[in-house]
Amino acid sequence: MVVRMARWSALVVDDDPGIRQSLRLCLEADDARVLGVGSAAAAIEALERSRFDVVLLDLWLGKDSGIAAIPDLLQRQPELAIIVITAFATFETAVEAMKRGATDYLPKPFTPEQVRAATRRALEGVTLRRRLADAERRLEQAGADDAVFESENAAFRQLLRQATKVAATDVPILLRGESGTGKDVLARWLWTHSARKTGPFVTADRGDPLARIQEAEGGTLLLDEIGDLSLDAQAALLRFLDDLAHERPEAKPAFADVRLIAATNRPIEEDVRLGRFREDLLFRLNVVTLALPPLRDRPEDLRALAHHFLARAASRQHRPAFELSDAADRAIRRYAWPGNLRELRNAIERAVILSPGPKIEVDDLGIPPALDEPGASAGDIALGAECSIDALEREHIARVVARSPTLEVAARVLGIDPSTLQRKRKRYGLS
Repeated sequence: MVVRMARWSALVVDDDPGIRQSLRLCLEADDARVLGVGSAAAAIEALERSRFDVVLLDLWLGKDSGIAAIPDLLQRQPELAIIVITAFATFETAVEAMKRGATDYLPKPFTPEQVRAATRRALEGVTLRRRLADAERRLEQAGADDAVFESENAAFRQLLRQATKVAATDVPILLRGESGTGKDVLARWLWTHSARKTGPFVTADRGDPLARIQEAEGGTLLLDEIGDLSLDAQAALLRFLDDLAHERPEAKPAFADVRLIAATNRPIEEDVRLGRFREDLLFRLNVVTLALPPLRDRPEDLRALAHHFLARAASRQHRPAFELSDAADRAIRRYAWPGNLRELRNAIERAVILSPGPKIEVDDLGIPPALDEPGASAGDIALGAECSIDALEREHIARVVARSPTLEVAARVLGIDPSTLQRKRKRYGLS
């Protein structure tokens, strides 16, 4: 999907309005979104509001030192490339600027071509650092991706066949599924199986769905939990999709190439009926829908997933190899897993941390034992119990909340975020 957006962004920090204007014109001619400010404090405020690729920083901002501000700027956005500009270039100031974290030094007077050459070098470094960081994340998640998508479940394998077909296209995709079912993992899988796999994969937060679009240039942008967006944010996203333009007061529109994937765990149609979600936005995002099943609908995959997460957790915690006891294996396969893949992964991680080894027992997992296990009571939750899924989930949430010191800890154990936990407690009358 092609959208209108600047290719990269620059922040010019100089107390001379004339310099700011000349640098703006020079960089905008090189397809940049440019914001000019006159002080270090204004630069810090700008970095807290928006993301930038390059900062051109004057050595002296009135009586203040620009070099002294470099650590504060990098603290806000560590991947920034900072180019120090000055009319008083010396070897000592250049060395000091580099020690503080600057990537280049540009003496005045400079020509437009010198400015463009310096910013292009800086952008190459920014792009390389981001690709390396992304590669590390991909390596970390590669094993989990492989395990999640090796399934014996017929319905899930059909979903993967559909995903393979749409991955090769650029149409927007809507991922649906309960919390913890792996929507973010599927989004990455779609990206790695697309023609955009050499580009970035970026996840936008729930506050501003457009804030990170420029980082996804040439790649894929995941709009996570779109059902939680405010109506104002929904309107901004709809304008963006309708006009193919992302407008900022300090920028002129330019082109960018981004594939959009949206994800939600909410009943969006019900939210539309209640006026909480825009129907026109749903139409724009819902070109192709992929619905991930809950883990309770993939019982034939539980054993393989558990062993995979066990091996990964042992490696991550630098522990020797573990095995599941027969009782733990039965408990895993009979438990409802309301928190889905995330809860299973967290339970296995907890067991590896707490167990003396070499076998994982039911108590290590922090889930109730199967009903036919010695010592199990009728009140324990197990998939074999004659009760509804909602009843199982309600009972499990009540137990986890009761034994957790805070709701935040309970949410982590359940593998959901605190706001989702609060909604479920309200739904089940537990709040």
